[in-house]
Amino acid sequence: MDEIPSHDECLAILRRAGCTEKVVAHCEAVSRVAVKIAQRCGARVQLVEAGALLHDIGRSVRHSIDHAVMGAELARELGLSPLIVMIIERHIGAGILEAETAALGLPAKDYVPETLEEKIVSHADSLIAGDRRVTVKEAVADLNGRGLREAAVRTVKLHEELSQIAGIDVDRIV
Repeated sequence: MDEIPSHDECLAILRRAGCTEKVVAHCEAVSRVAVKIAQRCGARVQLVEAGALLHDIGRSVRHSIDHAVMGAELARELGLSPLIVMIIERHIGAGILEAETAALGLPAKDYVPETLEEKIVSHADSLIAGDRRVTVKEAVADLNGRGLREAAVRTVKLHEELSQIAGIDVDRIV
């Protein structure tokens, strides 16, 4: 399906896949932030909304780092747009380089967001803890506190890139 599912269709897909209401609430919070960023950056808002709502569909299977890979596979099986599949696959850690995948138990490939829509969903996910909005400073402090220095650096770079595109600090528009 190359068509982009609506908000309600995405929620139904998450629930049919077996996502908990906690995961659904997180996805809705990420979507709200992502849509605001997308509107400001001139991105495809409907794609960002759907990608953000579905980004954690893999958590219906497992809650480890590979939920993105599992979610992308599930999205492919469901016949979702390849654009959504890539958002799901590339949303983790503000991007994971192929050189880092072995240590994380992921299949060897780049998981770095490439399109504007992928970058927006990845960053919006970084700005939501559970279903609570956090600042980029808080997100970076959390990553550093967990020893994820590379992810923290990528988060800052992604924040700066999106802020430049938006013409305003993204923390101020969400």
